Amino acid sequence: MKSLLNALQEGRLIELPDNDKTEALELLATLIEAIPDLDLEEGITEAVLAREQAHNTGIGKGWGCPHARSAKDGELLCSVGWTPTGIDYGSPDGKPVHLIVMYFVPDTQKNAYLKEISTLAKAIQSQASLQNLQELTDLGEVRHRLLDAITIALESTGPEARARMIKLEARQAAVAEQATEIVGVSPRNFIPLSIVAVPGTRPVVLSLDRDLVDALEKDEQLVGRLAHSGHSDHAGIRVVVRQSSNFQLDRVVYECLAFKG
Repeated sequence: MKSLLNALQEGRLIELPDNDKTEALELLATLIEAIPDLDLEEGITEAVLAREQAHNTGIGKGWGCPHARSAKDGELLCSVGWTPTGIDYGSPDGKPVHLIVMYFVPDTQKNAYLKEISTLAKAIQSQASLQNLQELTDLGEVRHRLLDAITIALESTGPEARARMIKLEARQAAVAEQATEIVGVSPRNFIPLSIVAVPGTRPVVLSLDRDLVDALEKDEQLVGRLAHSGHSDHAGIRVVVRQSSNFQLDRVVYECLAFKG
């Protein structure tokens, strides 16, 4: 489950801004397309949507695993989206999908993809924590459950993979501690959100909290404060950056925690 671990490490786990299947797939495809140095002649979005029309990629128990293939060489990549209310995905078991793991599969990575998707499917079938996704309330819980699943899958692998897991968990713990120190409240009261900064325009805020989105998107100095100090305090809302990713055309995605009040 290397590509899933990479997605968590590189900030490609997001809370989906709405519960529309098509828009969710488009957003996750865009996250992959925005990866630096990923040279594509054709977009991933179109390939994913076309494949979804031909074959539903819901695998049951609240999971969807769409993918797009490419004739170009490259790495096996994925992005992950979570929605607390669930998406009407048309899955075979009729249950709403809460977690979507989207894969980008170059021809040279077919075997790696089949191995990873098989490992993920086995984990979902064998681990009850991956079947009760409706219990999850925030992005932090989602990350921990995925990390737990990866840890179990890596039990039989070498020390290098386990070392990467330890490093990632330590970094996340440090970020949570820093955010608690700055904001002064328990992490359970944080609201996870993503902020997309595009030069020349106001920031785009991705969150299920509509009031939070409205307030932050009106703050013209938000991105400047986040870039300068890693946090922002404005209009009764405190925002702390836990991770940022730079993309093409000087675009930056900030993965943040917010606290109102």
